[in-house]
Amino acid sequence: MRPVDLAREHGLSTQAIRNYEDAGILPAAERTVHGYRTYTPLHAQALRAFLSLVPGHGHQMATSIMQAVNRGATEDALRLIDESHGQLLDDRRTLQAVEAALRDLAPVPQERGDTFIGPLARRLGIRPATLRKWENAGLVRPRRDPQTGYRIYSAADVRDVRLAHQLRRGGYLLEQIAPLIAQVRSAGGVAPLESTLCDWQARLSARGRAMLKGAADLDAYLCARESCGRVTSTTGNGMATEGNHA
Repeated sequence: MRPVDLAREHGLSTQAIRNYEDAGILPAAERTVHGYRTYTPLHAQALRAFLSLVPGHGHQMATSIMQAVNRGATEDALRLIDESHGQLLDDRRTLQAVEAALRDLAPVPQERGDTFIGPLARRLGIRPATLRKWENAGLVRPRRDPQTGYRIYSAADVRDVRLAHQLRRGGYLLEQIAPLIAQVRSAGGVAPLESTLCDWQARLSARGRAMLKGAADLDAYLCARESCGRVTSTTGNGMATEGNHA
């Protein structure tokens, strides 16, 4: 097959096919006497496997997986797949923790009035120093009393503190929590985030399904490589012939 034959099936350019080979995503192609690349059904299967891996694992991880397979390091490829599945599981757990935290926060916007750092810390069972640390990390932004300089926490600030407290209890790092707090602020509260959480769940489910598809196509490619290896070994050693097979 020519590069254009591989490219046409997937709507790619011939240059993309050459780039994939140069990157180790496809096995090295044979060359004609005039230097043209010639591809086989094995290359077609490799391309299908790579394009199938990308939606679930991402372009970089899919590239690393295929590079490992093509250099014969199948165990390395399987380890990379396990790492990617582990990341998906972590993302699912994060989503569950966020959903639980937001459910607990539902009554918070009904609170009225301001509070100071000491009463708020006592209410949550944490130290004022912890609230100051969260403020430095950008998780909460209380205003200051112009005369005393004391921190004043509004109802929205209390909401942010409670959300941070819930996620910290779940083991999440401050740098993981900060983007969510920012999203709550930009959404104007917790309720508008429901659609965002539904979209998040849908994306995780799509990744999981894509990983299943990628695993099936990669397994087909691995089987094709093993089959080609057996054929090469049989025809190349000059010993096995069709007549002496059981």
